[in-house]
Formats: sequence, C-alpha cells, structure tokens
Amino acid sequence: MTLPPPIDQTAAWRALVAHATAVRNHHLRDLFIADSERFAKLSFRCGDLLLDLSRQRIEAETLELLLDLAREAQVETWRDRMLRGEHINITEDRAVLHTALRLPADATLTVDDIDIVAQVQRELERMAEIIAAIRDGSWRGITEKPFRHVVCMGIGGSDLGPRMALEALNADRDTDIAVHCVSNVDGTDIARTLEKCEAETTLFVVASKTFTTQETMANAETARAWLQEKLGPGIIDWPRHFMGISANTAVPGKFGIPPHQVLQFWDWVGGRYSLWSAIGFPIALGIGMENFRSLLAGAHAMDRHFVGAPLHENLPVLMALAGVWNINFLGLTSLAVLPYDQSLCKLAPYLQQADMESNGKSVDRWGRPLGYATGPIVFGEPGTNGQHAFYQLLHQGPQPVAADFIVPLKSRYPLGRHHDILLANAFAQAEALMRGRTRAEAEVELHAAGLSPEQVAMLAPHKVFPGNRPSTTIALPKLDPYHFGMLIALYEHKIFVQGILWGVNSFDQWGVELGKQLAKPILEELTDAAAQHLHDAATSALISLARSQPRS
Repeated sequence: MTLPPPIDQTAAWRALVAHATAVRNHHLRDLFIADSERFAKLSFRCGDLLLDLSRQRIEAETLELLLDLAREAQVETWRDRMLRGEHINITEDRAVLHTALRLPADATLTVDDIDIVAQVQRELERMAEIIAAIRDGSWRGITEKPFRHVVCMGIGGSDLGPRMALEALNADRDTDIAVHCVSNVDGTDIARTLEKCEAETTLFVVASKTFTTQETMANAETARAWLQEKLGPGIIDWPRHFMGISANTAVPGKFGIPPHQVLQFWDWVGGRYSLWSAIGFPIALGIGMENFRSLLAGAHAMDRHFVGAPLHENLPVLMALAGVWNINFLGLTSLAVLPYDQSLCKLAPYLQQADMESNGKSVDRWGRPLGYATGPIVFGEPGTNGQHAFYQLLHQGPQPVAADFIVPLKSRYPLGRHHDILLANAFAQAEALMRGRTRAEAEVELHAAGLSPEQVAMLAPHKVFPGNRPSTTIALPKLDPYHFGMLIALYEHKIFVQGILWGVNSFDQWGVELGKQLAKPILEELTDAAAQHLHDAATSALISLARSQPRS
C-alpha cells in the first residue's frame, strides 16, 4: 500500500505557508474598511443558523487555498466513507455511525448486513416505553412509591453530553422528576447527590459502554449499598431501582440488573458522540421524548447540510478550515468557546472532550509522527461571566487566542432588558477583538476625558488593544432542542473535518489508557500494606504519604 504524503508535505500546504507569510501583517480592521461586503461574503447559513467567519483573518485567496487543502485531504471521500459505515476507526476496527442515530425512521442504512436504522428505532421505542413507565408510575420502587429522583452514573462521553444537554435545555425540562448526574469517582460527587434523594423514590441509571468502567462501577456499588442501607440490608428486590445502558447488554446482568431494564447502544457509537443514543436517556427523561426527537432532527438537518452543501458553502468544513488556518498557519493554538447563554455553561467542558480527545494526537492514521500541531486547547465560560475573568488576556495578552461566540438571538427566559444587554456585550466583544484600539485613538479618548498631557502619556500604552484577534460568531434563533441539535452536530462535523485534514484518527483515545493502567498497581498499594511495586521516587513518596493518613 502506497501511503499518501503527510499533509504538510503537499503543494496545498506549502501554498498556505507562503500565503500566511504574505498576509501576516494584514489587519482585520483594514479588511472591513476595504470591503463593505465582507460580512455578506463570509457568513453562511444552514437553515436559520448563521455562521459568521468575517472576523476570521481570512481573505478571498486564503479561502481558496484552504479549500484546495480540503480537496487534497479528500475530506468529501472520508465523509462519505464514514456515512456508509466503513471502519474508518482503524485502530479499533470500528465504523463511526453516530449520524445514523439521527436518521429518520423511513431512512435506510445497512452496514455489515445489519439494518442500522431499524436497530436504532427499536431502541428509541424501548427508551420511550421506559420513560413512560417511569412517568406514569407503572414502574415503581420496592415500596410502590413512584420515582421522583433519577441518578445517572457515567463518565466521559457517558456523562458530559447528557449533563450538558440537560443544562442547555433546562427550559424544556419537566420538574416532576429530578434528574441528577454523577461522574467523579471522588466520593464527594455521589455523597452530595444522595443527600438530595430519598431511597424509596430513587432510580439509578448506570451508563457504561463496557459496564466495567472503574469510576462508574464504583459509584454504582456505592449507590446499591446506600439503597440497601436505607431500605434494609435484606432486600432482594433492589434491582427495581436500577437500569443499565451499555453496548454489552449481557454484562449489566452480572451486576444484578435484569435485561428488560437495560438499554443498548453499539460499538460504532463513540462515547463523546453518544448523547444521541440510549446514553441520551437522561436527556429524553428530562425534556420528554418529543423534544428528544426534535434534538435528533436538528442534528440530522446539519448532517444533511454537511453531506449536500458544496465545500465553499459547507458550514462544518468552513469552520474547520478557519481553525486549521489559525492553528497551523497563524500559530493560534487555543480556542475560547464563549456562549452568550447561561444554559450553555457546560458547553466548553463538553467540547474539551469532543475536540481534544478526538484530535489531540501526535501520529497520523498510519503511525507516522506529525510535524505540526493538531487540535486547539479548548476553554471557555458563558458571557458575560468570562468578560470579568479571562477576556483581559484575549484582548491584550501577547499570545492571541481564537474565539467562538455562540449567540441565541432570543432568550428562553425573557426578563426586562437582560437579553438586549447580553447581545450588546456579545457583539461588542467580537467587534473589540477585531478592531482593537490604536495609540492615537487612546490618546484622543484620554484628552477628551480632561487628562493632562503627562497623564495621557502615562496611561495611553495601557489603553491600546492590538485587535486583529480572530473570532467566529454562531447565531441561533433560540436555544431550543432543534437548534441545539444543529449546534452540537456542527461542532462534531467540524472536529471530524479537522481530523481528516491533519490525517489523524479522531475516534480513538489511547491517550487516556496509560494513566488508568498505572493506577491499578497504585490502588493495590494504597489498599494493601503488603503490596509493593516499582515507581519513581515522587510516586513512591506520595503513596507512602497517603498511606500514613488516618482513613477517616
């Protein structure tokens, strides 16, 4: 097999390197002055979702060269291979079919002689039946009281997606049943959650692809012990308070959960892409199946756009190309995710996993070391909170950071002038990052404020903003299930495209394995005084320190 050359050794990449050198000193402020149609030329739509790239440091030639890079990397071919169900996750020999979870019931997709759509729809119907049974009280606890608390236990993709979506769609939640999420193996997490619950009315949902994840199973065992303590150690019908979600539906039975209380997803569903599957059970329980199906429909609308739109109008492709331009050619290796909606307070942590776990790789698909950066460092906070925290660095720090502004144009909680103030801040911050403020402008402002020439000379350097800081604005009509589905699918596809451009496998995560492996012998030493393994001096000292502490 003849391997393709690394992307940084192609003519398309070299052309971008030369172009970046030529335009490095071009300022966004000047680009807007030179072209009054810049916004119209560099904003794109999928339905009523707007992607504005006009504040990216992209010019007409930049965009053409980036599109050449996408063609060189065969983005469309890899996209089609993924959607057909080919095993593009080569290190784990798996298909990547999270998009199939959003297909309508009348669609067709057969992979490895299996009707994928029928399989997915059957599990959605089972999920709807279980939710109906919980809500109408036909499934109750062992004292015949209806469930009023549902505690969902998972970690990583089995937790971040549902947790983020429940917060984002809080306006759609039914308050009759409180849905809680527990992920951390730190006992604080589950202890504080159980303080809010009553054993007789609590259902536990254990979500794990393998049903062997250490953190999740430790929390499940603690939940079972708590239930038995509260309801009597001799109870034998405790499984009525548990359900499982797994890709291996036989394993939950070993824990004690009967098969009819287990929902399935499949090995072609990656954890960080799994909120659309049975892993989304907490979302569907919280907002109702009708809204959950609307969430799927919004994601499917973005899927259709990703498949059907030409590269030069394709939102995920264009967003991915802007990111690659920033990271690999302008040297901006961080991305600030700035949602101007408090309901999206969990979006940045969710995208940290979706992006950094997917593309934080140092070898390509064929195991060759990479000579360029992959994946941004993702961080963020809802506006306007972030403005009073890290925006100082965004505006005046010497290391430029790219930013995504996410702006629902209509609030789900309309109160007075709150949303107008929020929008004004979102638009102003993006404008300020782009425009900056020159020394001359700072001096004019200080003179107008009545300061002396000496004070002006002293303060003016502190009032200068370099500007030329690139940002993307994503505008939604409102944060409802449909548009939220579109938004998350947009980011999923952006991350996929960037992985293809960099030549990495975005669907494995071997980087999380080593720490887990090393934790096993350390755990043995912490719990067994006779155990002894070879470590570096620092690790051995810390183990000794921990063992010297009282256990309670």
